[in-house]
Order: sequence, then C-alpha cells, then structure tokens
Amino acid sequence: MRACFRCGQEIAADQMILREDECPHCSSDLHCCRNCRFHDPAVSNQCREPQADWVAEKDKANFCEFFVFADGPGPRAVARDAPSARERFNKLFRD
Repeated sequence: MRACFRCGQEIAADQMILREDECPHCSSDLHCCRNCRFHDPAVSNQCREPQADWVAEKDKANFCEFFVFADGPGPRAVARDAPSARERFNKLFRD
C-alpha cells in the first residue's frame, strides 16, 4: 500500500507520481524524500541512494531521478496519537 507521509491516506498504486502531484487528501507534495523508499533519517544525506543529490527540504517536491514511492507510510507518517503521548508525558512529570 502506498500512503502519504503526512496524512497516511492511501495513494492509488496505478498512479505514476510526477513532480507536481499532490496528495488528494491533504495537498502535500507526493514526489518528495519523505515519500521515497530510499529516505532514511539515520544515514548520510538522509538517503540510502548513494548517487542522489542532497535535498534540503525533505517534505517538498524535488527533481530526484531516483525517487521510488515507498510502500506504506512506515515511520514517515505523522503520529496520530501525539496529543495523548504529550498528555502521558506531562502526567509523568507533573508536580
């Protein structure tokens, strides 16, 4: 399943992703590092493709010719339970 990194909604698998394409659900750019299968924040340039050029804005559209849409949102998706995690943190350290 291909999904948007920002909203986690499914993107049609038969759709070829072009540079200008946006998510039909949240309007974020689809042809960006955060949606690419090579994106990895833990490696050099945050990309596992060694020939790829540096891209400063990982969530914006780019011209990378190595772009391959990732299967599933994985760790790139925005956490939907972030407010509850913050509440649990505050409860833990409340005076």
